[in-house]
Amino acid sequence: MLVLRFAVAGPGNCAVVGDRSFVWARTARGSFVLPARCPHRGGPLHLARLSADGGRLLCPWHGSATSLSRLLKTGVPAVRRGEEVTAVLPDAGDTPYSLEHRPLSRDLRTAPPAGTTAGRP
Repeated sequence: MLVLRFAVAGPGNCAVVGDRSFVWARTARGSFVLPARCPHRGGPLHLARLSADGGRLLCPWHGSATSLSRLLKTGVPAVRRGEEVTAVLPDAGDTPYSLEHRPLSRDLRTAPPAGTTAGRP
């Protein structure tokens, strides 16, 4: 397993492993590590907006919806401590990675309700 630490926001807020990238996202439904690319066409999911009901992320390229419930239940195991998040990926521990900056949409910077933890609304 590959254990990564990266920033919650600002420089170094995106962990890039191979062709996959991940950011820490917060919504009213919870906090989680989000794949920064849309699974459908590779669009910038880190710039997604929430659907009107708040239950799905909408890709800014083509509007395809990704369920927040699914992301919260099956996402990358992670824990936030202060301004840093530690995530566990299924990759080998020696897999090369880099840290970059990716801006987040306003919808993905919303503080979750009190009493929630990573991946659990």
